[in-house]
Amino acid sequence: MQRTAVLAEPTQDKDAPMLSIRRVSCLVVTLIVSVLVTVWMGAPAVAQIRPTPPGTTPLFRLAVPRVAPLPESQWTNQHRARVDRWSPELRIGNAFRTLLHVPELVDAVMPFLIYTASDSTLPARDRELLILRTAWLAQSSYLWAEHVPVARAVGLTAGQMRQIAVGPSAPEWAEFEMTLLKLADELFRNSSVRDETWSALESRYDLFNLVDAVMTVNQTTLLSMLFNSFGVQPDDSALARFPGDVPYRVEVPDPEPPLSEPRVAPLEGPGIRVRRTFARHPEMATARSGQSGYVNRVSPLPPYARELLILRIGWNCQAVYEWAKHVGSVARARDHGLEPERIAQGPTAGWNLFDQAHLRAADEIYRDGIISNATWAQLAEQYDTREMISVVMTVANYRLVSMSLNALGVQPQETDELFPAVQ
Repeated sequence: MQRTAVLAEPTQDKDAPMLSIRRVSCLVVTLIVSVLVTVWMGAPAVAQIRPTPPGTTPLFRLAVPRVAPLPESQWTNQHRARVDRWSPELRIGNAFRTLLHVPELVDAVMPFLIYTASDSTLPARDRELLILRTAWLAQSSYLWAEHVPVARAVGLTAGQMRQIAVGPSAPEWAEFEMTLLKLADELFRNSSVRDETWSALESRYDLFNLVDAVMTVNQTTLLSMLFNSFGVQPDDSALARFPGDVPYRVEVPDPEPPLSEPRVAPLEGPGIRVRRTFARHPEMATARSGQSGYVNRVSPLPPYARELLILRIGWNCQAVYEWAKHVGSVARARDHGLEPERIAQGPTAGWNLFDQAHLRAADEIYRDGIISNATWAQLAEQYDTREMISVVMTVANYRLVSMSLNALGVQPQETDELFPAVQ
């Protein structure tokens, strides 16, 4: 938006124009210094504590890659080993070749991608309803194009796939199908599931189905954030595109208060509650574990940056268990020089410019499903491709974790440090 200056009426004093210019110049300098002092010295002016919810802002997607698929001419033995390992189960398309920039990330992501796309306990039709609805919500053209042929193979018609984009209000759907679409909408918008929706799912699903339904939406959200931020384009062979005549709309009630008891009780025994909760579904837990393992043990990001991103996305999703563990017993954020209250306050709470860019990245991925061009450019001034990929993976993985914790009702301990009271 252009800004226009309002100038005073001229006077007869021949020096007035020069004095006016000097005064304006001084005022501009004063304002700039004031802003810089606020940014660098930590003045307590916070315009917005949390971003607006996902799906509430104008859509922005890349028409060309930010991270181009790694060409075969650049493959090393490490890259070829991953292609050989995964090609029997996956097509080696643009998404795979993009992740191939970080071979360890391929090993981390592929097991859960395959599990949620084909090996979970869900009926195939239910699975595709959840994946396509989430791909539409996240506006992932890559995932939509990938899954339309799969959905067609399990019996969904072109008309029904258009109705998936319309959403749960479309007259096409039976009651349980409508519930599945509501599940995707609620997790995407609120990072949680309403009691009414959960009860409707329980009427047909066992524990494994319930967990897999939640994880299918959450993993599709993770993949959408990766592919959107990297600018992964549909493969040339993938002909399906979004139905262009369907307006983007997400209609979800406000989130209910956080659960005060678990929906999926953790197993008894040692270890933190999230692991014991996921262990109720061992096959799912094994397939998923590599993603968090990459973020916490393999990623090249320093602990300070990693925990800054994790805590900000946990705050945005209002995942109190995640917040408590990364402030406290698991990650000990303060030991890395982080102040949790300032993380909750957001990018305007006195951070340096590089830290601000991390916080904005977490906010933008949460709200928009993609890092903006400006934030990407600022981070890329100091990060290489591997580190940029790891920034997105850190936020996307802990968006998945946050949504899962909220939906399954994983409870903090009485001694945990909960959310700060910030204004």
